[in-house]
Amino acid sequence: MGKPTIAPIWARALIPNPPKLPPGPPPSFQSFEFQHFTIDVTSDLIVHIKAEYFQATGQYCSTFDVAVAKVWQARAKAIKYNLESEVHVCFFANTRHLLTQVLPKDRGFYGNCFYPVTVTAIAGDVITAGLIDVIRMIRDGKARLPLEFSKWAAGDVKVDPYQLAFEHNVLFVSDWTRLGFFEVDYGWGAPNHIIPFTYADYMAVAVLGAPPSPKKGTRIMTQCVEEKHLMDFKDQMKTFF
Repeated sequence: MGKPTIAPIWARALIPNPPKLPPGPPPSFQSFEFQHFTIDVTSDLIVHIKAEYFQATGQYCSTFDVAVAKVWQARAKAIKYNLESEVHVCFFANTRHLLTQVLPKDRGFYGNCFYPVTVTAIAGDVITAGLIDVIRMIRDGKARLPLEFSKWAAGDVKVDPYQLAFEHNVLFVSDWTRLGFFEVDYGWGAPNHIIPFTYADYMAVAVLGAPPSPKKGTRIMTQCVEEKHLMDFKDQMKTFF
């Protein structure tokens, strides 16, 4: 087997490694029996929402921002959380652009560089806001990444951000649209569709991908509400405005 075109550089020691914090309480792995639901959102609808956001704020937003905001709000509405309680959405963000001073200048660094971004809001604000405002919440959370990552790297945090809480009011999001799954020839050509192999039912999860070829748009694959809330969740996901 030939060597990679670009030689791998591992260099794990280059990644910040601040002092470990005392461990918190062990995570809960309570089974919530969340149900599966998948919906495809057309490219035209995504473009329309992005235009609405730009018109309202003068700023751009991404397909990721739109999809995450929609799932987070639809879930909160369907479950009908106490309006004064907190709800969270968590996703992992790339931090390579924040480590340009320490990572090798040559291509080929194979290490993972990511940081968990958690956006927290009062449930009533997420439920009653327009979708544009919820998108703004997501973008505000992403904008805090450089500061939060630098504080963690300097050891200036009291809670380990990598210690995740698997609680009912936390939605975890994973973006599969840039992993290259659809660009690989597996011996019989590129895949028509990619789906998660398994879910852990102690986590409320949304996975962003692409619909089966030749459809265009964004596929949102979820397991984040119990059966008693599933119909309401479906209805909320089908109504963007």
